[in-house]
Amino acid sequence: MATTTSTGTPTSTGTPTGAWTPTSAWPAAGPTLRLGAAPQAGFALAGALALALALRAPTGLAVLGLAAFGLLHNVLELRYVAGRFAVVLAGPLLRLLILLVTGIVVCRLLPPSRISQSAEILLAYGLLAAACWYGLRGRPLLLAGSAVVLAGAAAGSLAFPAYHFVVLAHLHNVVPLVFLWEWSRRLARGRAVFLVLQFTWVLLVPALLLAGVLDGWLATSSGGWTQRLAAAYTPPAWLGPHTGLRFLAVFAFLQTMHYVVWVWFLPRYAPEAAEGFEARVPALSGARAWALGAAAGGLLAVLFAVDYAQGRALYAAVASYHAYLEFPVLLMLVLGLGTTRRDLTTRPKRFEENA
Repeated sequence: MATTTSTGTPTSTGTPTGAWTPTSAWPAAGPTLRLGAAPQAGFALAGALALALALRAPTGLAVLGLAAFGLLHNVLELRYVAGRFAVVLAGPLLRLLILLVTGIVVCRLLPPSRISQSAEILLAYGLLAAACWYGLRGRPLLLAGSAVVLAGAAAGSLAFPAYHFVVLAHLHNVVPLVFLWEWSRRLARGRAVFLVLQFTWVLLVPALLLAGVLDGWLATSSGGWTQRLAAAYTPPAWLGPHTGLRFLAVFAFLQTMHYVVWVWFLPRYAPEAAEGFEARVPALSGARAWALGAAAGGLLAVLFAVDYAQGRALYAAVASYHAYLEFPVLLMLVLGLGTTRRDLTTRPKRFEENA
C-alpha cells in the first residue's frame, strides 16, 4: 500500500511503526502554508523588544525569562520534537537516548565536580554517537568519519570543560534556527524573507553585540548577579568587564527569542506536530501540556524566589531532557535522515494563514 508525500512522490507505508532507514530523506515538509505579515511582524517586534531589554537589563531578562518561561518551553519543545520527528524518536533509539539523558540528569543533580562534568560530557557525546550509529549504519565511510570527529570533539571538551558548557549554553539558544529552516519548507511563498528574518536575530544581532557595535546602549553594571551570570556565559579566556556583559546580553537576547519560537510561533504555526505528540501521549492532549508547563513553571518561580541557586540547579537537571534530545534529531536532519509518522500515513493538508 502506498500514500503520497507532500512532494507528490509515492512512498511505501510498509515500514514498521517507529522504524526508519539510513537512506531516508528529510521529513516531508508538512501542510503547505501561506504565511501572512503578522508572524513576520511578530518576530521583528519581539526581536526589537528583546534586544532593548538585553542591552539595558540583561541580568533581569535572563533570570525572569527563565522563571517565567523556562519549564513551559521545555514541555512545548518536547511536544514539538516528539510529534514532528515521531519515527526518529521511537523504539530502541528513543529508549537509549532517554537512558543517556537520565544519566546526564543524575550528573547535574550531583555536587559539581570535574568527575560529574566529565561524565556529563561523555554521555552527551554518547547521544550523538547513538544518532550517528542508527543513522549511518548503511554508510560505513560516513560512520567512520563521524566517529573520528566525535572522538576529537569529546577529547577537546574533556580537556576544556568550561568552554564546553559555555558553548553548549549558547548553542542551545541557536538550535531553533535549524527547526525553523526545516519548518519553512512548507511555505508556498516568502520563504526567503522568513529565513532572512531568522538569520538576522540568530546570527547578525549577536555578532553586532559581540563586536561592540551596540556598546553605547549596553548597561555598564558588572557587579553581583550580573558578574556571576557573565562568567557563566563567557569563554574563560575572554572574560572581562565589557566582554562579559556582551556575552550576557547575547545570551539574554537569544534565550528570549528561543522562548518566542517555542512558546508562540511553532505551537501556532505547526499544529500538526502537537497532534502527532497527542496521538502518542493522549494524557497531555489539548491544553493539558500548557497547564503542565505553566504549573511547573509556577513552582519553579517560587523556588527561584526562595533560593535561586537551588532552583537553577534543579531546572538545569530537569531541562536536560529537552536540551539534549534535540541534538540527535538535529544531527539526523543535517545528515538527511529520518521521517515523520504523519508524513508516512496521511495525505498533507493545505491551509492559509492570512493574519
